[in-house]
Amino acid sequence: MAMKNVVLGLLAAAAIAVGMSSVRVHAQAATPFKLGTFDRQGKAFVGVVIRDNVVIDLAAAHAAVQPASTLPAPVDMKDVINRYDTGLRARIQDVVRSVNAAGASRPAYVYDLAALKVLPPIMYPGTMLNVAVNYREHDIEMAAVRPGSAPAAPGAAAPTPTAGGALPGTRSAPGYWERKDDDTRWNPYMFMKAPTAVIANGENIRLPPGRVQVDWECEMGVVVGRQRSRVPLAQAADAIFGYTIENDVSDRGGRGDTRYGSDWVVSKNHDTFAPMGPFITPKEFIPDPRKMAITVDLNGQRIQDGNTSLMIHDVFEQIVYASNIMTLRVGDVIATGTPAGVGSARTPPVYLKGGDRITCTYEGLGTLSNPVISQDVAAQRAR
Repeated sequence: MAMKNVVLGLLAAAAIAVGMSSVRVHAQAATPFKLGTFDRQGKAFVGVVIRDNVVIDLAAAHAAVQPASTLPAPVDMKDVINRYDTGLRARIQDVVRSVNAAGASRPAYVYDLAALKVLPPIMYPGTMLNVAVNYREHDIEMAAVRPGSAPAAPGAAAPTPTAGGALPGTRSAPGYWERKDDDTRWNPYMFMKAPTAVIANGENIRLPPGRVQVDWECEMGVVVGRQRSRVPLAQAADAIFGYTIENDVSDRGGRGDTRYGSDWVVSKNHDTFAPMGPFITPKEFIPDPRKMAITVDLNGQRIQDGNTSLMIHDVFEQIVYASNIMTLRVGDVIATGTPAGVGSARTPPVYLKGGDRITCTYEGLGTLSNPVISQDVAAQRAR
């Protein structure tokens, strides 16, 4: 049985590798671009981002670039994602080539990024799933502050962090996560994040009145490209459209009692607790999502430095797990966990405060940067 599982695992890995190879072929054939949602003079539009500082209004360019296309103009980001593989990818490549060929003679539908307001790239995901403690070093640092981690009696040793290793008694969860005989990791753990928490790059993270233990968790977001349910590992890459950044802002202060354990609504779902963006990078421009550098700065000081290779469960396994629980739909986002370096695990703890700026950078995706403001009760009621 163990040998059979090893063989199946190798076959799945090979299938994913083949999918990644085809993605790289697409990337080599086209100028790299990102996709975002922007506002200009009160009008929202989907934009194609080239060189990280130039934005093409996709609908306007689609209407202008010759030869003309019979494809309907894109309505919003979900529409782009939904029709990307049935003509829009090629049309976007035509648009990018046309703009690049124009050189300094910039068409009227091309803007400097600095002249636009950046909106959340997807307005808004139907479902947002986040993965809890999905980096080995993050598990180690959180073990000391995790509820229930204190010694059971005076002089007793605190529980030893497992670095993602399965605790005794861990078993398969029939129907949505089958453990292989040689899998020493714990099972994936996901929770819901409300789309109402989503804000854009540059928008304020608002600290709720009275909440003083608010932390950051900078994560890569997997953007679902196709409606899928019960996805096999070998087909997981096909379900992904691309990648973005999400800051899973977290209130560590608790709900005032221990009833039913952790309260993910209180800790994760305040307004503004899901900065997202600034853009989406289509998957063909990411050589391997399992090998991407991560850096996080607080007020210009480096506080996290990691790599997606340190994940306990990679992005493809997360697609499998999530899709065995619920149907994934176009534009849904799975935030994949944060590496070590969060504020609550520091000695002494460091929490976000008014006047801070938290900046998250993922290789190939860009930089998500948000200021932090405090708000009093009267200001909150006025919103």
